[in-house]
Amino acid sequence: MITAKNYDFDAIVVGSGITGGWAAKELTEKGLRVLVLERGRDLQHGTGYLGEHAPSWKIPFNGKPQRELEAENYEVQSKLHAFRTTNIQFWNNDKLNPYATDEGSEFQWFRGGVVGGRSLMWGRQTYRWSEEDFKANAKDGHGIPWPVSYDDIAPWYSYVEKFIGVNGRKEGLPQLPDGEFQKPMPWYAVEETIAERLKQNAPDVTLTNARTAILTEDLPGRSACHYCGPCENGCSTGSYFSSQSSTLPAARATNRMTLRPNSVVERLEYDEKTQRISKVHVIDSETLQRHSFSARVVFLCASTVGSTQLLLNSTSEAFPNGLANRSGVLGQNLMDHFLGLGTMGMFADNRDTYYYGNRPTGLYIPRFRNLPGQKEDLGFVRGYGYQTIINNSNWTGSFNQKGFGAGLKAKLAQLPNTWTFFAAGFGECLPNPQNRVYLSQKKDRYGMRQVAFEFNWGDNEKAMAKDIQAQGKRIVDASGSAFTMSFGDAESLSVPGSGIHEMGTARMGNDPSQSVLNKYNQAHDVPNLFVTDGSFMASSSCVNPSLTYMAFTARACDYAVKQLEAGVI
Repeated sequence: MITAKNYDFDAIVVGSGITGGWAAKELTEKGLRVLVLERGRDLQHGTGYLGEHAPSWKIPFNGKPQRELEAENYEVQSKLHAFRTTNIQFWNNDKLNPYATDEGSEFQWFRGGVVGGRSLMWGRQTYRWSEEDFKANAKDGHGIPWPVSYDDIAPWYSYVEKFIGVNGRKEGLPQLPDGEFQKPMPWYAVEETIAERLKQNAPDVTLTNARTAILTEDLPGRSACHYCGPCENGCSTGSYFSSQSSTLPAARATNRMTLRPNSVVERLEYDEKTQRISKVHVIDSETLQRHSFSARVVFLCASTVGSTQLLLNSTSEAFPNGLANRSGVLGQNLMDHFLGLGTMGMFADNRDTYYYGNRPTGLYIPRFRNLPGQKEDLGFVRGYGYQTIINNSNWTGSFNQKGFGAGLKAKLAQLPNTWTFFAAGFGECLPNPQNRVYLSQKKDRYGMRQVAFEFNWGDNEKAMAKDIQAQGKRIVDASGSAFTMSFGDAESLSVPGSGIHEMGTARMGNDPSQSVLNKYNQAHDVPNLFVTDGSFMASSSCVNPSLTYMAFTARACDYAVKQLEAGVI
């Protein structure tokens, strides 16, 4: 076991969300005494999910939005589709913990306010990056080359997938590598019909299961999904992966984790003699008392924006522009996926079939544009995929019909029964140094400078958006839709941040003059500092990034412990 009596802990992990939970698990299981610092309040797995399965009469206003409360305290958070009266306790209070929304340009920063962070509310879409994704920067010159390849990360993808549980179908597509899957969730009959038509009429397009971190087979301490529906309210059975259900319990089982909620990390203190972080300074959000802790190694997992704010705020004579920022790129190259564009179609097929329960995910159409070997110049680089939703316009949407008893039931049974299929595009964002996070002069209640954003979609994203709509119409028409309609604005695109995949502000790279981190997520300038949330990303791909965050975190922990054992850190 690695121990050092001159330190309070062997390792400090800042944040308890998707990557913080993984860092806690990996470091404790490798023998380290770990302090996990979480700025949000404590929340118990299961018993803390107050809105899970709650009947409408036990929810304030039957679950309807509480407009005055939301406008005053959750101005940003309430704009997100996953925000509910039933899970309001999970979210950041914007009034108490603001950022400079009236400065710079608009950016929606969605934050959790409890232990587990956004791992409690995430969409659970879980995809591997491809070799093409890791080569893209070097290939087309946008951003800096990734210092790793798919082969470097593939074993860590497998390691993570086996632990978290991912259901999906293997398709053999190089642009969407297969993983370690549990059995796929079943399809609706009309989705099978659509898939068969696409094979005939649009063979370049694949319709497959959304690869989702929701169990279809039991894992130790966690049960297979029972299709109850509103995952964002919390999952006491642990059927979907979260820090609360999976990684934090694993860390706790080692008896080497200390979890400290209500702990706002103010700054990291840098010792010029040792060229290491010597202390982590913390403010208790309840008492406002200040504390400091020391450790041999520090992992920042506070979210892309949270970690960047902390590094920018940790100035010293050696780092006047932010800790580990000799390159000057800290805060730059902010990325997010754009969404809200696509096509919907209506289908009169398979009206005699029904479905059981609430499948908590749709299907997925992987990238099929700008792939290796394709010669057509599309007017943009990189690519996109579609996430799909299917719903049925059955009798449940017609309760306001006049009538009573058997006559009303007969009338409802005769109403048109159609399926609506949505194919919503998810587009890749190019790294751009003009898109950035920076510190405002405004301060929060702890005396820390608030963050502000500068972000604008570029010409490449706008050209891609037009193709998303054009190809979406082709796909839905090829599916046999009786009525097709596009949605979204290909010129203005979605509000930055609404993809909830902010990343890239402390990117990794081989050249310390152009990057903050090396290929193991270790700061070039500060050997005992690792950053493994979305900050490290050098590009964004077009698939959801959480699996990649987790894989890199597990890999970084393995490397850090070996460095500690060798006495290098």
